[in-house]
Amino acid sequence: MTAKDCSHHDEEWEALRRRAFMFLVGLVALVLFIILLVFLVLRPSKPAFILRDATVYEFNATSLSGTPGPNFLTIDMQVTLSSRNPNDRIGIYYFQLDTYVSYRGQQVTPPYLLPDSYQGHKEVIDWSPFLVGHAVPVSPYLGDMLSQDLNAGMVLVNVKLDGKVKWKVGTWISGSYHLHVNCPAMLMLKASGSGAAEPLATGLSMKVQLSQQCTVDV
Repeated sequence: MTAKDCSHHDEEWEALRRRAFMFLVGLVALVLFIILLVFLVLRPSKPAFILRDATVYEFNATSLSGTPGPNFLTIDMQVTLSSRNPNDRIGIYYFQLDTYVSYRGQQVTPPYLLPDSYQGHKEVIDWSPFLVGHAVPVSPYLGDMLSQDLNAGMVLVNVKLDGKVKWKVGTWISGSYHLHVNCPAMLMLKASGSGAAEPLATGLSMKVQLSQQCTVDV
């Protein structure tokens, strides 16, 4: 075989490789385009969350001697979060869901990990986690505001949820998307003579029916 024949063979092989590569790229692009088109046609809507109720077992703020406002906050409560899938043809996978309570932007309970779940078309899922934080240090700038809220007998907290979701269309499952849910909850409390606070009810607990719509970001 002459050098000319070898060069011609190499050129044919390189052209074949280029055509195969372009074919694979075109095929992948076509599949991605079809998936995107189906996704856009179906127009997935983000899930709707409601904070249905909250049962408060303990809500106490304590102060160190000589300090003007509360330094530590103890919360013991159970909440019922409800999620509804508004889509007719799209399922939703939930995973790595952490829920916790915050007060004026400060997290005041450790995160509680909810179980991974799949939500079919138009389905509703309820979660009822216990959210407990014992003697959580309160930022100094929040101490005075917490004192004012306790004196007024009303404390606004936020039940939050952070996690990830995936969309399911037929057998296709999308990549993961970050999910953030924020549910405001107004707790009616009464202040005791020691400066602490307790549920505004007789007995050991207070259940508040909220049916509070939550903001959802995906």
